Formats: sequence, C-alpha cells, structure tokens
Amino acid sequence: MDAEIFLLFWAGLAVFVGAVVQGGVGFGLGLVAAPVLTMMQPSLMPGAIQVVNASLPLFTLAVEWRRVEWRALGWAVLGRLPGSAVGALIVVYVSAQALGVFVGAMVLVAVALTARAVAIPRTGATVTGAGFVSGITGTATGIGGPPIALVFQGAKGPQVRATLAVFFCFSALQSLGVLWAVGHLPVRALVAGGLLVPFMIAGFVVSGPLRRYLDGGRTRAGILVLAGVSALVLIAQSISG
Repeated sequence: MDAEIFLLFWAGLAVFVGAVVQGGVGFGLGLVAAPVLTMMQPSLMPGAIQVVNASLPLFTLAVEWRRVEWRALGWAVLGRLPGSAVGALIVVYVSAQALGVFVGAMVLVAVALTARAVAIPRTGATVTGAGFVSGITGTATGIGGPPIALVFQGAKGPQVRATLAVFFCFSALQSLGVLWAVGHLPVRALVAGGLLVPFMIAGFVVSGPLRRYLDGGRTRAGILVLAGVSALVLIAQSISG
C-alpha cells in the first residue's frame, strides 16, 4: 500500500506540472508525465497517460472552443489515423527506443531550423505530415505533442491551445482504442489514469497566469523551447529505457 501511495504521489505531481504547462502552451502533459510514469511503472504505459491526455483537452475547450481552426484540424486528424496504426505496430513488434531517438533528433532539427527562419507554413501537406508523426510517437511513447505543435507555432495562443485540444482528445481516444485492439491496454492502466485525473484538473486550474503571460506575444517562443526540451526528454527516455 505504501508503495502504491508513493507511486500515486509522484506520478500525480508529474501530471500536475504537465497540466500547468499544457494549460499555458497547448501541449506538454506527456512531456512531463510520460517519462516519470515510464520510469516508475512501465507496465502502465502508454495507457495511463493516454487517459489523462483524453481528459485535459475538455477543460481547455470549455474555455477556448471558439478558437479551433477546424480546417487544419481535419488535415491533422487525417494524418493521425494511419500514424497511430504504425505506432501500435511499433509497440508490438519494433523497438520504441530506436523510434524515440530518431523522432527526438528530427524534432531538434526542426526546432533549430524554424528558430532561425519563419514558422512552418500550415498547409494540408505539413499539417497532415505532422499529424502522422504525432500519431506514431503518441501511440508508441505517450509523447505526441511536438510534431503537431511546431506546425502551429505561428498561430495565436488561444488558437493553438483550442485546436491542439481537439486534436489531442481525439488522438488519445484513438490511441486507447488501438492499444486495446492489440492487447496492450491492461485494466490497471485505465484505473491508474483515472486516479491521476484530479491532479490534472488541479494543474489546469492554476495554469491561468502562464496562459496570460504567453498570450502576450510569447507563444511561438514557448512552443519552440518546449518542443526542444520534449525532444531531449524523449531521446533520454528512449536511451535509458
């Protein structure tokens, strides 16, 4: 029992911090919480974090649903569908560690290039491609935010958060369905995810000041910094795993 309380406390703290970050930037919950859960109880991943990933966007949408960019969202979902299938195959047959290192390196390259130039244009091709990569990494590792967030870095804060909220909610539900279909979604992972939801709610509630700070013209910088950190965490998690 003491071990379970210890796990819940530290996992809940990671989810709380991740919810604060995602509440302000638009993504980041998986970045903070997925590595902690993977290190402490790998058998719960990626199912447990996907339960939380499916819940947090509902709170964002309750505040900013009018700012969703529906056309771009459609392209992102179009790419996400086959991407999640590939991610499921990786969970079953391929080394997720190798995938994490590769994707993390590609995200770092993308961050370096876009930091020195204009933002990546939001076209059907770029958004679909980002959705595809996000589907792979999100399903296989629980960290799917950076690829899709980089494409939206030029948008205003509320638009980024609202559009990504719909995408992440759909993505998490899809990943849960795919993981269940391939036999990698134990009931205890769902229960653990449910126990972490109150920590997520608390993190979102206190994220208001960060939202207001970033909305003062700092959203793009926040996305680039967080995407870079996320890539490093993904690489480190993959190497250590």
